[in-house]
Amino acid sequence: MKVKSSFGPQYKEFEIGDVIFLAKEKPLKLTSGAEIKNFPLAYQTYGTLNADKSNAILICHALTGDQYAASKHPITGKDGWWSFLIGPNKTIDTEKFFVISSNIIGGCMGSFGPKEIDPETNQPYGLSFPAITISDMVKAQNLLIEHFGIQKLHAVIGGSTGGMQALSWSILYPQKVKLIIPMATSYRHSPQNVAFHEVGRQAIMADPNWCEGKYFLEKKCPEKGLAVARMTAHITYLSEVALQKKFGRELQNKNDFSFNFDPDFQVESYLHHQGYSFVQRFDANSYLYITKAVDYFDLEKDFSGKLSNAFNNLSPEIKFCLISFSDDWLFPPSEAKKLTHALAACGVNVSSITIESTAGHDSFLIESNALKNTIKGFLNNQ
Repeated sequence: MKVKSSFGPQYKEFEIGDVIFLAKEKPLKLTSGAEIKNFPLAYQTYGTLNADKSNAILICHALTGDQYAASKHPITGKDGWWSFLIGPNKTIDTEKFFVISSNIIGGCMGSFGPKEIDPETNQPYGLSFPAITISDMVKAQNLLIEHFGIQKLHAVIGGSTGGMQALSWSILYPQKVKLIIPMATSYRHSPQNVAFHEVGRQAIMADPNWCEGKYFLEKKCPEKGLAVARMTAHITYLSEVALQKKFGRELQNKNDFSFNFDPDFQVESYLHHQGYSFVQRFDANSYLYITKAVDYFDLEKDFSGKLSNAFNNLSPEIKFCLISFSDDWLFPPSEAKKLTHALAACGVNVSSITIESTAGHDSFLIESNALKNTIKGFLNNQ
């Protein structure tokens, strides 16, 4: 089913692509205790599902990503965020694999989220939308996989928040997946990362146009608050080396300081651009809900304070490939190391690699031979 949606400060309508309504007969119970039923999930697919439905790969997107992993984005017009990895004869070869990429619940690109219309009020859910967790996102994805009639996924792959989803797949549905590839991620969100998220949330809620989450009804958008949230978060996606290499202390189209509060430095202009472009494609309330879901993620806490307990019931056939990046300070290689030790302690087949990088956390979104070769080798040599 293809539907249209509207989004952004101008509330322009755009074609959302494929959307399916899930849990039509039996509600999906969320971690919070709330239940959702007959809710939309937007997705994209690439390649062809084979006769025995054994070649499916699920791609899980990062915090502010979406289903357009390898196709043109309907709002920005840009190529998909993993177009360099997914496609015919590419690393994730769509001549061989059937690739599924869905927008998480809580998102704003067609899946069930706070900007969707509540049938009981005929208004956007806003803050009446139920709280969600990473596990809830995965449970909704599982309903999509069941819709395709897939008994077992060849692989689940994701970076950052997508990596958390991949880890959750192994715990919630260990019999339904063969390979797990989490990258640039962790078993929990660190206190520092929670702090950055809270700064972003407070920036949004302090914007007078947020209107207690009812900005759609007021025909407004908390653009400034959402832009500041994005600017703050984007700093964590880069490394000091990346910032120095890309910008240094170079001025933006000027030879001297302006001696006012306009952007003087290139790095300032870059952050302003990131903030402005973000509000054109993302919903402020979705940002609140998704960042909170990531903050709640903690496999150690969920399993009595011992991380290895999370992986005690995995299928003996399941295999992991953990990928981290050397200068990622948001989710440093030490996080992957602890995950590797926990998996190994349970006798799980796990391999781990730290890729030398200079782009920080965003390295999983940047084309490199090391990243492509690692994923391709793991997918094809099992």
